[in-house]
Amino acid sequence: MASTPYDHFRFVLVRTSHSGNIGSAARAIRTMGFDRLTLVAPNRFPDPEATALAAGADDVLGEAVVVDDLVGGLAGTTFALGLSARRRGVNIPELDPREGAAQAIAAARRGEQVALVFGNERTGLENDELSRCHAMVRIPSVDDFSSLNLSQAVQVVAYEIRTALLAGEVAPAVGAGDVDPDEVPADAEQVERFFTHLGETLDDIEFHKGRSPVTIMLKLRKLFLRARPELRELRILHGILADAQRMAQLAHKDRD
Repeated sequence: MASTPYDHFRFVLVRTSHSGNIGSAARAIRTMGFDRLTLVAPNRFPDPEATALAAGADDVLGEAVVVDDLVGGLAGTTFALGLSARRRGVNIPELDPREGAAQAIAAARRGEQVALVFGNERTGLENDELSRCHAMVRIPSVDDFSSLNLSQAVQVVAYEIRTALLAGEVAPAVGAGDVDPDEVPADAEQVERFFTHLGETLDDIEFHKGRSPVTIMLKLRKLFLRARPELRELRILHGILADAQRMAQLAHKDRD
């Protein structure tokens, strides 16, 4: 059976404090035709309050995936949008929900797996979590009372995506077997392995020289997430980094 764009969306809730919000979010996405929910380090789950507020969306809760961190929550995805009520110090593109829906649908129709990432009820997404996303979606609420309930934010985004899908043809998404895996953007785990290798290499070649490693890595994250490298491109970059590390080791031996 051919998949549809609906099958390519994952709603990711990060560090959810109140289990009732998990249930309400499950209900919100189920009413819009989605069923994939990932929970990153929830405070309590499973929990009776989640089941009660899901109001019958038991299938979504029953299939929810629970992981320890956002890297695990993004595993297998190639495009991620992070929801934030406030403008953050992370310099990534900012979209409204309609723009975000359009970009997410375009990725889904290319056969990509898309993550919609929502933060903790009190603090939202932290900067390091938002830096793992390709863009930020900000719901244009009023400035003096901008924070929506978590499940309300989930409902807004799910509604925008469904509305956009219904406005056009809900065409089948490209199947995994129809695309050369080397020609699609690398998934989140592969990109994170590259960033780890990049950070280690910059240390090995003593690149920073008093500059802030955190600032440099945030800028490089933005660069490579914008580029959305394919897996074969990451292999080339890994090879370059490995050679740079080898040369650094030789230089250290010569100095010793």
